[in-house]
Amino acid sequence: MTQFRWKRAPWTAVTVLCLIVGCSDGPAGPPVIPDLALDTIAVGMSHPLFVTTPPGDGTRLFIVERTGQIRIMKNGVLLTTPFLDITAELFSGPEQGILGLAFPPDYATSRYFVVYYVNPNAETVLSRFHVASATADTALPGEDTLLTIYQPIFPDHNGGMLAYGANGYLFVSVGDGGCCGDPDGHGQDRTDLLGSLLRLDVGASGPYTIPPDNPYAGDTLLRNELWNYGLRNPWRYSFDRGTGDLYIADVGDDSREEVTVVSHTSHGGENLGWRIMEGLECFGGGACSTAGLTLPVLDYGHNQGCSVIGGYVYRGAAIPALRGTYFYSDFCSAWIRTFRLTGSGVASDRREYSLLDPNELPTSFGEDAAGELYVTTETGNVYKIVAQ
Repeated sequence: MTQFRWKRAPWTAVTVLCLIVGCSDGPAGPPVIPDLALDTIAVGMSHPLFVTTPPGDGTRLFIVERTGQIRIMKNGVLLTTPFLDITAELFSGPEQGILGLAFPPDYATSRYFVVYYVNPNAETVLSRFHVASATADTALPGEDTLLTIYQPIFPDHNGGMLAYGANGYLFVSVGDGGCCGDPDGHGQDRTDLLGSLLRLDVGASGPYTIPPDNPYAGDTLLRNELWNYGLRNPWRYSFDRGTGDLYIADVGDDSREEVTVVSHTSHGGENLGWRIMEGLECFGGGACSTAGLTLPVLDYGHNQGCSVIGGYVYRGAAIPALRGTYFYSDFCSAWIRTFRLTGSGVASDRREYSLLDPNELPTSFGEDAAGELYVTTETGNVYKIVAQ
């Protein structure tokens, strides 16, 4: 497989001398961070934007193509027949088409999965599909529409990430409806589903229900599905499989991109700030009140990128020194950055890697059953992050 490598800084004279004559062992220090590279997994795909696997499946990767298919890479071979093809059911544009895929923790017995896509009416749809067995390489025909969300006239900010939390509930990210500056104020409106992260109880059959411990469960005015709100376009979020903490990368408006971390101990209901705040700054400049807001652990300006691509906390076995490190990227700048969250909630040990060609336009990260990480690009490529 082709590798694109990041080159480390030149070795120092001390390093070379130690290699020649040996150096005494001092106190154990932090693990040495290795150089990273990208192994090419697939090329020439149709706008790939997500990679995932069912729990415990060590032989297959499921690759979402925005234009309407979900493909399977099985034992390193891309299967010709798609796992799912809903091309005829969706509208495919730059922020439309199939946007998300998730397999429940009990996929081996429940034999269903969920997909989030944009239909020809420009509505976002959460649907459930089934398989004959957990090892089947093609889905059964038909779908159960679980939720249809009306979207304003703008084609962007549809969110689209799906993931199951540690308790087995499904989380769904929904953008604020698009355009500039959230003109209808959806980010701060808890009476609709836009600009929010939803938490649903989904089973193998029947409609979804509201988890009884959702923050607004039973409320007659606010949407019971909401877990937290104040989001602009949470294109990608993820749960740290080691701690259960929730990492949300929210795409910014005019000036700032951000990553927020919500503790696994949260009971939901966080106001993540949009459009009061954009990143760590008041939206539009000037002064604003941050009272009651959950602020990001980091942000960066548009002199460094244009659209944050959230990733995962690495928990794989192949690169032990990076366990506990969060990966994220930017659609325009194509760098890959990392940080570690300290016990006090500070994004520390920040690093940047130049692994991708700037013209590749990274669209998403992915995670396999073993916790290894992948990157997809708008140009049609899928890569695996490896140690050099």
